[in-house]
Amino acid sequence: MQLVMNPYQYDTLLLETSTATSSATSAPASLAARLVPGANLGHECAIFEAVHGSAPDIAGKDIANPTALLQSAVLMLLHLDETAAAGKVQAAIEKVYSERKTLTRDVGGSAGTTQFADAILAAIG
Repeated sequence: MQLVMNPYQYDTLLLETSTATSSATSAPASLAARLVPGANLGHECAIFEAVHGSAPDIAGKDIANPTALLQSAVLMLLHLDETAAAGKVQAAIEKVYSERKTLTRDVGGSAGTTQFADAILAAIG
């Protein structure tokens, strides 16, 4: 109930994917599930993915927000000790969000997936 009534009191939530995307959770939690990365780390392998899954219902419509996928790529780069590359991608994500010019609709903008991705690439240089 605290998660629904006052989600901002928490700095970190560690949840299983099914819990994080549940319709029983708050709107901020379900938005976060669309933005945060996923990492499954094993002893011999690691898998990095967007928490929200593949979202086939919006495939090809230029409306998806690729932030979770990009954040997953940052985690993968860090896992591979590619810290410089990870830093560039992370800085680009933060720049695009702070400028608020080319955000996708789900986070208050009007840009499509392609415009958002182009903004990320431009920010990387």
